[in-house]
Amino acid sequence: MRQTSKTRRTIGIRGQLMGFLCFICLLLVGLFWFLSTQLLEPLYTTHIQKQLTEQAEAIVARMDEAIGKGETLSYWAFGSRLYVNNTFFNALQDDIFELGGMSSFCIDISDTTLRQIFKVDNLSYCNLHRTRPTDTADEQTSYTTARAMRQLCRESGGTVVRKINPPTPSGSVQLMVGRMTSDGNYTVLVTTSLMHVAEAGKVLSTVLPLAAALIFAFSMSAAWLFSEWFTKPLRALSGAARQVAQGNYAVHVDSVRNDELGDLAQEFNHMAKEVQHASQMQRDLLANVSHDLRTPLTLIKGYAETVRDLTGDDKKHRDEQMNIIVDETDRLTALVSSVMELSKVTSGALKCEKVHFDMGQLCDEVSERYDAVCAQNGWQLKLEIPDEELPVCADPDMMQRALHNLLGNAMHHIGEDGIFVLRALRCPEGVRVEVEDHGPGISAEDLPYIFDRYYRSRSDAGKQGTGLGLSITKAIFQQHGFRFGVHSTVGKGTVFWFIMTDTEDAAAQ
Repeated sequence: MRQTSKTRRTIGIRGQLMGFLCFICLLLVGLFWFLSTQLLEPLYTTHIQKQLTEQAEAIVARMDEAIGKGETLSYWAFGSRLYVNNTFFNALQDDIFELGGMSSFCIDISDTTLRQIFKVDNLSYCNLHRTRPTDTADEQTSYTTARAMRQLCRESGGTVVRKINPPTPSGSVQLMVGRMTSDGNYTVLVTTSLMHVAEAGKVLSTVLPLAAALIFAFSMSAAWLFSEWFTKPLRALSGAARQVAQGNYAVHVDSVRNDELGDLAQEFNHMAKEVQHASQMQRDLLANVSHDLRTPLTLIKGYAETVRDLTGDDKKHRDEQMNIIVDETDRLTALVSSVMELSKVTSGALKCEKVHFDMGQLCDEVSERYDAVCAQNGWQLKLEIPDEELPVCADPDMMQRALHNLLGNAMHHIGEDGIFVLRALRCPEGVRVEVEDHGPGISAEDLPYIFDRYYRSRSDAGKQGTGLGLSITKAIFQQHGFRFGVHSTVGKGTVFWFIMTDTEDAAAQ
Protein backbone atom coordinates (compact mmCIF):
# COMPACT_ATOMS: atom_id res chain seq x y z
CA MET A 1 0.00 0.00 0.00
CA ARG A 2 2.84 2.34 0.80
CA GLN A 3 4.55 1.49 -2.50
CA THR A 4 1.31 2.29 -4.36
CA SER A 5 1.15 5.70 -2.68
CA LYS A 6 4.68 6.50 -3.84
CA THR A 7 3.88 5.40 -7.39
CA ARG A 8 0.81 7.61 -7.63
CA ARG A 9 2.65 10.73 -6.48
CA THR A 10 3.83 12.37 -9.70
CA ILE A 11 5.17 15.66 -8.35
CA GLY A 12 6.34 16.73 -4.92
CA ILE A 13 5.95 19.99 -3.11
CA ARG A 14 9.30 21.15 -4.48
CA GLY A 15 8.12 20.65 -8.05
CA GLN A 16 4.82 22.34 -7.28
CA LEU A 17 6.64 25.29 -5.75
CA MET A 18 8.95 25.62 -8.75
CA GLY A 19 6.02 25.38 -11.12
CA PHE A 20 4.13 28.04 -9.19
CA LEU A 21 7.11 30.44 -9.15
CA CYS A 22 7.72 29.94 -12.88
CA PHE A 23 4.04 30.49 -13.60
CA ILE A 24 4.09 33.74 -11.62
CA CYS A 25 7.20 34.86 -13.50
CA LEU A 26 5.67 34.09 -16.90
CA LEU A 27 2.47 35.80 -15.83
CA LEU A 28 4.40 38.93 -14.90
CA VAL A 29 6.29 38.86 -18.20
CA GLY A 30 3.02 38.46 -20.09
CA LEU A 31 1.48 41.30 -18.10
CA PHE A 32 4.47 43.54 -18.88
CA TRP A 33 4.21 42.63 -22.56
CA PHE A 34 0.51 43.46 -22.57
CA LEU A 35 1.06 46.79 -20.84
CA SER A 36 3.96 47.77 -23.06
CA THR A 37 2.48 46.70 -26.39
CA GLN A 38 -1.26 47.01 -25.93
CA LEU A 39 -1.63 49.85 -23.43
CA LEU A 40 1.48 51.91 -24.17
CA GLU A 41 0.02 53.58 -27.25
CA PRO A 42 -3.41 54.44 -25.71
CA LEU A 43 -1.81 55.80 -22.54
CA TYR A 44 0.78 57.79 -24.52
CA THR A 45 -1.91 59.12 -26.85
CA THR A 46 -4.05 60.19 -23.89
CA HIS A 47 -1.08 62.02 -22.39
CA ILE A 48 -0.28 63.79 -25.68
CA GLN A 49 -3.94 64.70 -26.13
CA LYS A 50 -3.96 66.29 -22.70
CA GLN A 51 -0.88 68.38 -23.58
CA LEU A 52 -2.38 69.45 -26.92
CA THR A 53 -5.65 70.39 -25.27
CA GLU A 54 -3.90 72.50 -22.63
CA GLN A 55 -1.89 74.29 -25.32
CA ALA A 56 -4.91 74.94 -27.55
CA GLU A 57 -7.03 76.19 -24.64
CA ALA A 58 -4.21 78.47 -23.47
CA ILE A 59 -3.96 80.04 -26.96
CA VAL A 60 -7.73 80.47 -27.21
CA ALA A 61 -7.83 82.05 -23.75
CA ARG A 62 -5.07 84.49 -24.80
CA MET A 63 -6.97 85.40 -27.97
CA ASP A 64 -10.28 85.80 -26.09
CA GLU A 65 -8.56 88.13 -23.65
CA ALA A 66 -7.21 90.31 -26.49
CA ILE A 67 -10.56 90.34 -28.28
CA GLY A 68 -12.26 91.31 -25.04
CA LYS A 69 -9.95 94.32 -24.78
CA GLY A 70 -11.02 95.48 -28.25
CA GLU A 71 -7.88 94.43 -30.13
CA THR A 72 -8.17 93.49 -33.79
CA LEU A 73 -6.27 90.31 -34.47
CA SER A 74 -6.73 90.18 -38.29
CA TYR A 75 -8.90 91.32 -41.21
CA TRP A 76 -9.10 90.95 -44.99
CA ALA A 77 -8.82 94.13 -47.12
CA PHE A 78 -10.82 94.05 -50.31
CA GLY A 79 -11.53 90.38 -49.57
CA SER A 80 -8.10 89.11 -50.56
CA ARG A 81 -5.39 90.99 -48.69
CA LEU A 82 -4.71 89.77 -45.11
CA TYR A 83 -3.68 92.13 -42.34
CA VAL A 84 -2.50 90.54 -39.07
CA ASN A 85 -1.80 92.02 -35.63
CA ASN A 86 1.89 91.08 -35.68
CA THR A 87 2.49 92.52 -32.22
CA PHE A 88 -0.02 90.14 -30.66
CA PHE A 89 0.97 87.03 -32.62
CA ASN A 90 4.72 87.60 -32.17
CA ALA A 91 4.18 87.83 -28.41
CA LEU A 92 1.98 84.74 -28.59
CA GLN A 93 4.68 82.84 -30.45
CA ASP A 94 7.29 83.80 -27.86
CA ASP A 95 5.02 82.61 -25.08
CA ILE A 96 4.36 79.32 -26.87
CA PHE A 97 8.06 78.48 -27.16
CA GLU A 98 8.86 79.63 -23.65
CA LEU A 99 5.99 77.94 -21.81
CA GLY A 100 5.12 75.05 -24.15
CA GLY A 101 5.46 71.55 -22.73
CA MET A 102 6.11 69.84 -26.11
CA SER A 103 9.29 69.92 -28.17
CA SER A 104 7.71 69.43 -31.59
CA PHE A 105 4.30 70.70 -32.63
CA CYS A 106 2.40 72.68 -35.22
CA ILE A 107 -0.19 75.38 -34.49
CA ASP A 108 -2.68 76.52 -37.10
CA ILE A 109 -4.93 79.57 -36.49
CA SER A 110 -7.65 80.38 -39.06
CA ASP A 111 -10.63 82.72 -39.32
CA THR A 112 -14.21 82.31 -40.53
CA THR A 113 -13.05 82.07 -44.15
CA LEU A 114 -11.23 78.84 -43.23
CA ARG A 115 -7.99 80.50 -44.35
CA GLN A 116 -4.87 80.50 -42.24
CA ILE A 117 -3.89 83.75 -40.52
CA PHE A 118 -1.06 82.47 -38.34
CA LYS A 119 1.03 79.32 -38.07
CA VAL A 120 3.80 78.03 -35.85
CA ASP A 121 5.38 74.92 -37.40
CA ASN A 122 7.96 73.09 -35.30
CA LEU A 123 7.55 69.69 -36.98
CA SER A 124 9.88 68.21 -39.56
CA TYR A 125 6.83 67.08 -41.52
CA CYS A 126 3.25 68.16 -40.75
CA ASN A 127 0.44 65.98 -42.07
CA LEU A 128 -2.03 68.83 -41.47
CA HIS A 129 -0.43 71.30 -43.90
CA ARG A 130 1.66 69.21 -46.29
CA THR A 131 -0.99 66.95 -47.63
CA ARG A 132 -0.94 69.37 -50.59
CA PRO A 133 2.02 71.51 -51.72
CA THR A 134 0.50 74.86 -50.77
CA ASP A 135 -1.86 76.29 -48.25
CA THR A 136 -2.40 79.81 -49.54
CA ALA A 137 -5.42 82.02 -49.89
CA ASP A 138 -6.37 80.61 -53.27
CA GLU A 139 -6.01 76.93 -52.34
CA GLN A 140 -8.64 74.38 -53.31
CA THR A 141 -10.78 73.59 -50.22
CA SER A 142 -11.52 70.09 -51.39
CA TYR A 143 -7.83 69.16 -51.57
CA THR A 144 -6.47 70.39 -48.26
CA THR A 145 -6.50 68.54 -44.97
CA ALA A 146 -6.06 71.77 -43.02
CA ARG A 147 -9.27 73.27 -44.43
CA ALA A 148 -11.15 70.06 -43.73
CA MET A 149 -10.02 70.08 -40.07
CA ARG A 150 -10.88 73.77 -39.68
CA GLN A 151 -14.34 73.11 -41.04
CA LEU A 152 -14.74 70.06 -38.79
CA CYS A 153 -13.74 72.12 -35.73
CA ARG A 154 -16.40 74.71 -36.49
CA GLU A 155 -19.07 72.10 -37.19
CA SER A 156 -18.30 70.32 -33.90
CA GLY A 157 -18.78 73.50 -31.89
CA GLY A 158 -15.13 74.25 -31.31
CA THR A 159 -14.03 70.93 -29.86
CA VAL A 160 -12.40 68.26 -32.02
CA VAL A 161 -9.80 65.53 -31.62
CA ARG A 162 -8.51 63.64 -34.65
CA LYS A 163 -5.65 61.40 -35.77
CA ILE A 164 -4.20 62.45 -39.12
CA ASN A 165 -2.65 59.67 -41.18
CA PRO A 166 0.48 60.38 -43.24
CA PRO A 167 0.14 60.81 -47.04
CA THR A 168 2.96 58.25 -47.56
CA PRO A 169 3.63 54.89 -45.88
CA SER A 170 6.95 56.17 -44.51
CA GLY A 171 5.31 58.98 -42.55
CA SER A 172 3.98 58.93 -38.99
CA VAL A 173 0.49 59.40 -37.57
CA GLN A 174 -0.19 62.76 -35.91
CA LEU A 175 -2.72 63.74 -33.26
CA MET A 176 -4.67 66.98 -33.61
CA VAL A 177 -6.78 68.93 -31.09
CA GLY A 178 -8.98 71.82 -32.24
CA ARG A 179 -10.58 74.66 -30.26
CA MET A 180 -12.52 77.82 -31.22
CA THR A 181 -12.57 81.30 -29.68
CA SER A 182 -15.63 82.43 -27.74
CA ASP A 183 -16.88 84.75 -30.54
CA GLY A 184 -16.49 81.99 -33.15
CA ASN A 185 -14.20 84.04 -35.39
CA TYR A 186 -11.05 81.93 -34.99
CA THR A 187 -10.17 78.25 -34.81
CA VAL A 188 -6.96 76.95 -33.26
CA LEU A 189 -5.57 73.57 -34.36
CA VAL A 190 -2.61 72.07 -32.45
CA THR A 191 -0.97 68.89 -33.74
CA THR A 192 2.06 66.75 -32.95
CA SER A 193 3.59 63.48 -34.15
CA LEU A 194 2.99 60.09 -32.52
CA MET A 195 6.15 58.68 -34.04
CA HIS A 196 7.89 58.15 -30.68
CA VAL A 197 5.31 55.75 -29.29
CA ALA A 198 5.39 53.68 -32.47
CA GLU A 199 9.17 53.47 -32.29
CA ALA A 200 9.01 52.56 -28.62
CA GLY A 201 6.53 49.76 -29.41
CA LYS A 202 8.86 48.34 -32.06
CA VAL A 203 11.83 48.45 -29.71
CA LEU A 204 9.87 46.70 -26.96
CA SER A 205 8.61 44.04 -29.39
CA THR A 206 12.25 43.34 -30.33
CA VAL A 207 13.62 43.33 -26.79
CA LEU A 208 10.79 41.46 -25.02
CA PRO A 209 11.56 37.93 -26.34
CA LEU A 210 15.18 38.15 -25.18
CA ALA A 211 14.12 39.70 -21.86
CA ALA A 212 11.49 36.99 -21.38
CA ALA A 213 14.08 34.25 -22.02
CA LEU A 214 16.54 35.78 -19.56
CA ILE A 215 13.83 36.31 -16.93
CA PHE A 216 12.58 32.74 -17.35
CA ALA A 217 16.10 31.34 -16.95
CA PHE A 218 16.67 33.48 -13.88
CA SER A 219 13.30 32.50 -12.41
CA MET A 220 14.03 28.79 -12.93
CA SER A 221 17.35 29.13 -11.10
CA ALA A 222 15.83 31.21 -8.33
CA ALA A 223 12.89 28.79 -8.03
CA TRP A 224 15.28 25.83 -7.75
CA LEU A 225 17.33 27.48 -5.02
CA PHE A 226 14.27 28.77 -3.17
CA SER A 227 12.51 25.40 -3.31
CA GLU A 228 15.66 23.69 -2.02
CA TRP A 229 15.84 26.11 0.91
CA PHE A 230 12.09 26.03 1.55
CA THR A 231 11.56 22.27 1.43
CA LYS A 232 14.69 21.29 3.39
CA PRO A 233 12.94 21.47 6.80
CA LEU A 234 9.93 19.67 5.32
CA ARG A 235 12.12 16.82 4.16
CA ALA A 236 13.70 16.70 7.62
CA LEU A 237 10.22 16.56 9.18
CA SER A 238 9.20 13.81 6.76
CA GLY A 239 12.22 11.71 7.69
CA ALA A 240 11.61 12.29 11.38
CA ALA A 241 7.96 11.29 11.00
CA ARG A 242 9.02 8.01 9.38
CA GLN A 243 11.32 7.33 12.33
CA VAL A 244 8.44 7.98 14.75
CA ALA A 245 6.26 5.60 12.72
CA GLN A 246 9.01 2.96 13.12
CA GLY A 247 9.00 3.41 16.89
CA ASN A 248 11.89 5.84 17.42
CA TYR A 249 10.18 8.41 19.62
CA ALA A 250 13.46 10.06 20.68
CA VAL A 251 13.87 11.71 17.26
CA HIS A 252 14.58 15.46 17.22
CA VAL A 253 14.38 17.92 14.31
CA ASP A 254 16.88 20.79 14.29
CA SER A 255 15.57 24.10 12.99
CA VAL A 256 16.97 27.61 13.31
CA ARG A 257 14.21 29.26 11.28
CA ASN A 258 11.98 31.83 12.93
CA ASP A 259 8.97 31.35 10.68
CA GLU A 260 6.02 28.95 10.44
CA LEU A 261 8.30 26.07 9.40
CA GLY A 262 10.42 26.69 12.48
CA ASP A 263 7.27 26.63 14.59
CA LEU A 264 6.23 23.40 12.87
CA ALA A 265 9.58 21.80 13.72
CA GLN A 266 9.24 22.85 17.36
CA GLU A 267 5.68 21.50 17.50
CA PHE A 268 6.88 18.24 15.95
CA ASN A 269 9.61 17.92 18.58
CA HIS A 270 7.01 18.60 21.28
CA MET A 271 4.71 16.00 19.73
CA ALA A 272 7.48 13.42 19.59
CA LYS A 273 8.30 14.11 23.22
CA GLU A 274 4.66 13.71 24.23
CA VAL A 275 4.34 10.51 22.19
CA GLN A 276 7.46 9.19 23.88
CA HIS A 277 5.99 10.12 27.24
CA ALA A 278 2.65 8.48 26.38
CA SER A 279 4.45 5.36 25.22
CA GLN A 280 6.31 5.22 28.52
CA MET A 281 3.00 5.70 30.38
CA GLN A 282 1.51 2.80 28.46
CA ARG A 283 4.46 0.60 29.33
CA ASP A 284 4.06 1.65 32.95
CA LEU A 285 0.35 0.83 32.70
CA LEU A 286 1.10 -2.66 31.46
CA ALA A 287 3.58 -3.14 34.27
CA ASN A 288 1.24 -1.72 36.94
CA VAL A 289 -1.88 -3.47 35.70
CA SER A 290 0.01 -6.72 35.22
CA HIS A 291 1.28 -6.47 38.78
CA ASP A 292 -2.12 -5.50 40.17
CA LEU A 293 -3.80 -8.31 38.26
CA ARG A 294 -1.18 -10.93 39.04
CA THR A 295 -1.33 -10.47 42.81
CA PRO A 296 -5.11 -10.90 43.34
CA LEU A 297 -5.31 -13.62 40.70
CA THR A 298 -2.52 -15.54 42.44
CA LEU A 299 -4.25 -15.11 45.80
CA ILE A 300 -7.62 -16.10 44.40
CA LYS A 301 -6.20 -19.21 42.79
CA GLY A 302 -4.15 -20.16 45.83
CA TYR A 303 -6.95 -19.77 48.36
CA ALA A 304 -9.46 -21.45 46.04
CA GLU A 305 -7.17 -24.49 45.78
CA THR A 306 -6.69 -24.44 49.54
CA VAL A 307 -10.45 -24.41 50.12
CA ARG A 308 -10.88 -27.18 47.62
CA ASP A 309 -8.10 -29.41 48.90
CA LEU A 310 -7.65 -28.66 52.60
CA THR A 311 -10.18 -26.46 54.40
CA GLY A 312 -13.39 -27.34 52.62
CA ASP A 313 -14.82 -28.91 55.79
CA ASP A 314 -13.35 -26.34 58.22
CA LYS A 315 -15.94 -23.57 58.22
CA LYS A 316 -13.82 -21.03 60.11
CA HIS A 317 -10.76 -21.27 57.86
CA ARG A 318 -12.93 -21.69 54.78
CA ASP A 319 -14.82 -18.47 55.55
CA GLU A 320 -11.58 -16.52 56.12
CA GLN A 321 -10.13 -17.73 52.86
CA MET A 322 -13.37 -17.10 50.96
CA ASN A 323 -13.43 -13.50 52.32
CA ILE A 324 -9.90 -13.02 50.96
CA ILE A 325 -11.08 -14.34 47.59
CA VAL A 326 -14.04 -11.92 47.63
CA ASP A 327 -11.81 -8.95 48.55
CA GLU A 328 -9.32 -9.71 45.79
CA THR A 329 -12.19 -10.14 43.34
CA ASP A 330 -13.47 -6.70 44.36
CA ARG A 331 -10.02 -5.27 43.67
CA LEU A 332 -10.05 -6.79 40.20
CA THR A 333 -13.55 -5.46 39.57
CA ALA A 334 -12.54 -1.95 40.67
CA LEU A 335 -9.47 -2.03 38.46
CA VAL A 336 -11.40 -3.17 35.38
CA SER A 337 -14.16 -0.63 36.09
CA SER A 338 -11.63 2.20 36.31
CA VAL A 339 -10.05 1.24 33.00
CA MET A 340 -13.45 1.01 31.31
CA GLU A 341 -14.59 4.31 32.79
CA LEU A 342 -11.47 6.11 31.60
CA SER A 343 -11.95 4.66 28.13
CA LYS A 344 -15.58 5.86 28.01
CA VAL A 345 -14.81 9.38 29.23
CA THR A 346 -11.77 9.97 27.01
CA SER A 347 -13.42 8.50 23.88
CA GLY A 348 -16.59 10.57 24.30
CA ALA A 349 -18.81 7.52 24.63
CA LEU A 350 -19.95 8.83 28.01
CA LYS A 351 -21.79 12.06 27.25
CA CYS A 352 -22.15 14.75 29.89
CA GLU A 353 -25.69 15.97 30.54
CA LYS A 354 -25.30 19.55 31.73
CA VAL A 355 -27.90 21.02 34.07
CA HIS A 356 -27.96 23.98 36.46
CA PHE A 357 -27.54 23.04 40.14
CA ASP A 358 -26.05 24.24 43.42
CA MET A 359 -22.43 23.07 43.73
CA GLY A 360 -22.45 23.82 47.46
CA GLN A 361 -25.26 21.33 48.00
CA LEU A 362 -23.43 18.68 45.94
CA CYS A 363 -20.25 19.18 48.02
CA ASP A 364 -22.32 18.78 51.19
CA GLU A 365 -23.87 15.53 49.94
CA VAL A 366 -20.52 14.08 48.87
CA SER A 367 -18.82 14.98 52.17
CA GLU A 368 -21.49 13.09 54.17
CA ARG A 369 -20.40 9.83 52.55
CA TYR A 370 -16.99 10.12 54.19
CA ASP A 371 -18.30 10.38 57.75
CA ALA A 372 -18.03 6.64 58.40
CA VAL A 373 -14.54 6.15 56.99
CA CYS A 374 -13.30 9.26 58.80
CA ALA A 375 -14.78 8.08 62.12
CA GLN A 376 -13.26 4.62 61.61
CA ASN A 377 -9.74 5.97 60.92
CA GLY A 378 -9.79 9.04 63.15
CA TRP A 379 -9.66 11.45 60.20
CA GLN A 380 -11.52 14.71 59.67
CA LEU A 381 -13.01 16.06 56.45
CA LYS A 382 -13.50 19.81 56.69
CA LEU A 383 -16.25 21.23 54.45
CA GLU A 384 -15.83 24.93 53.69
CA ILE A 385 -18.73 26.35 51.66
CA PRO A 386 -20.53 29.71 51.92
CA ASP A 387 -24.12 30.09 53.09
CA GLU A 388 -25.19 31.37 49.66
CA GLU A 389 -25.91 29.20 46.65
CA LEU A 390 -23.14 28.34 44.21
CA PRO A 391 -24.93 27.96 40.84
CA VAL A 392 -23.07 26.03 38.14
CA CYS A 393 -23.84 24.29 34.84
CA ALA A 394 -22.41 20.77 34.61
CA ASP A 395 -23.19 17.07 34.78
CA PRO A 396 -23.86 16.36 38.51
CA ASP A 397 -22.92 12.67 38.26
CA MET A 398 -19.59 13.45 36.61
CA MET A 399 -18.84 16.19 39.12
CA GLN A 400 -19.65 13.78 41.94
CA ARG A 401 -17.25 11.25 40.41
CA ALA A 402 -14.53 13.92 40.11
CA LEU A 403 -14.98 14.93 43.76
CA HIS A 404 -14.76 11.30 44.90
CA ASN A 405 -11.55 10.85 42.90
CA LEU A 406 -9.97 13.96 44.39
CA LEU A 407 -11.12 13.16 47.93
CA GLY A 408 -9.96 9.53 47.57
CA ASN A 409 -6.57 10.81 46.40
CA ALA A 410 -6.45 13.18 49.41
CA MET A 411 -7.19 10.29 51.81
CA HIS A 412 -4.53 8.23 50.08
CA HIS A 413 -1.98 10.97 50.92
CA ILE A 414 -3.48 12.24 54.17
CA GLY A 415 -1.03 13.85 56.57
CA GLU A 416 -0.23 13.10 60.17
CA ASP A 417 -2.94 15.50 61.36
CA GLY A 418 -5.57 13.35 59.61
CA ILE A 419 -7.26 16.42 58.07
CA PHE A 420 -8.29 16.97 54.44
CA VAL A 421 -10.48 19.81 53.16
CA LEU A 422 -13.23 20.20 50.58
CA ARG A 423 -13.68 23.88 49.76
CA ALA A 424 -16.02 25.74 47.35
CA LEU A 425 -16.20 29.51 46.90
CA ARG A 426 -17.23 32.12 44.41
CA CYS A 427 -14.72 33.59 41.92
CA PRO A 428 -14.99 35.98 38.94
CA GLU A 429 -15.37 33.08 36.49
CA GLY A 430 -17.95 31.17 38.54
CA VAL A 431 -17.23 28.69 41.33
CA ARG A 432 -13.80 27.48 42.43
CA VAL A 433 -13.63 24.07 44.09
CA GLU A 434 -10.54 22.91 45.99
CA VAL A 435 -9.51 19.63 47.65
CA GLU A 436 -6.62 20.05 50.07
CA ASP A 437 -4.54 17.55 51.99
CA HIS A 438 -1.67 17.97 54.44
CA GLY A 439 0.34 15.03 53.19
CA PRO A 440 3.90 14.72 51.87
CA GLY A 441 3.19 16.85 48.77
CA ILE A 442 4.31 16.34 45.19
CA SER A 443 7.80 17.08 43.92
CA ALA A 444 8.30 19.72 41.23
CA GLU A 445 9.48 17.11 38.70
CA ASP A 446 6.33 15.02 39.17
CA LEU A 447 3.86 17.93 39.27
CA PRO A 448 3.52 18.51 35.47
CA TYR A 449 2.55 14.85 34.92
CA ILE A 450 0.28 14.24 37.89
CA PHE A 451 -2.90 14.28 35.75
CA ASP A 452 -1.45 12.06 33.03
CA ARG A 453 -3.09 8.72 32.62
CA TYR A 454 -1.42 5.81 34.39
CA TYR A 455 1.15 8.14 35.97
CA ARG A 456 2.26 7.48 39.53
CA SER A 457 4.72 9.71 41.34
CA ARG A 458 7.77 8.35 43.10
CA SER A 459 6.08 8.77 46.46
CA ASP A 460 3.41 6.28 45.32
CA ALA A 461 5.89 3.58 44.37
CA GLY A 462 4.83 0.23 45.76
CA LYS A 463 1.28 1.32 46.59
CA GLN A 464 -1.78 -0.33 45.14
CA GLY A 465 -3.63 1.36 42.31
CA THR A 466 -2.99 2.29 38.69
CA GLY A 467 -3.14 6.09 38.83
CA LEU A 468 -6.37 6.20 36.80
CA GLY A 469 -8.41 8.33 39.22
CA LEU A 470 -6.78 11.66 38.36
CA SER A 471 -6.77 10.75 34.66
CA ILE A 472 -10.53 10.21 34.77
CA THR A 473 -10.93 13.48 36.66
CA LYS A 474 -8.87 15.32 34.02
CA ALA A 475 -11.00 13.85 31.21
CA ILE A 476 -14.19 14.97 32.99
CA PHE A 477 -12.92 18.54 33.38
CA GLN A 478 -11.78 18.68 29.77
CA GLN A 479 -15.15 17.43 28.54
CA HIS A 480 -16.84 20.24 30.47
CA GLY A 481 -14.28 22.86 29.40
CA PHE A 482 -13.35 23.71 33.02
CA ARG A 483 -9.96 25.06 34.00
CA PHE A 484 -8.13 22.91 36.54
CA GLY A 485 -4.74 22.51 38.12
CA VAL A 486 -2.69 21.61 41.17
CA HIS A 487 -0.13 23.31 43.38
CA SER A 488 1.86 21.55 46.04
CA THR A 489 4.61 22.08 48.59
CA VAL A 490 6.75 19.11 49.56
CA GLY A 491 6.27 18.33 53.24
CA LYS A 492 3.18 20.54 53.63
CA GLY A 493 0.50 19.20 51.32
CA THR A 494 -1.28 19.56 47.98
CA VAL A 495 -4.30 21.46 46.66
CA PHE A 496 -6.20 20.25 43.61
CA TRP A 497 -8.57 22.90 42.14
CA PHE A 498 -10.99 23.41 39.29
CA ILE A 499 -13.24 26.31 38.24
CA MET A 500 -16.86 25.77 37.15
CA THR A 501 -19.04 28.19 35.22
CA ASP A 502 -22.72 29.03 35.50
CA THR A 503 -23.63 28.94 31.77
CA GLU A 504 -23.44 26.15 29.24
CA ASP A 505 -21.77 28.38 26.61
CA ALA A 506 -19.04 29.46 29.00
CA ALA A 507 -18.47 25.87 30.05
CA ALA A 508 -18.09 24.82 26.45
CA GLN A 509 -15.36 27.41 25.95
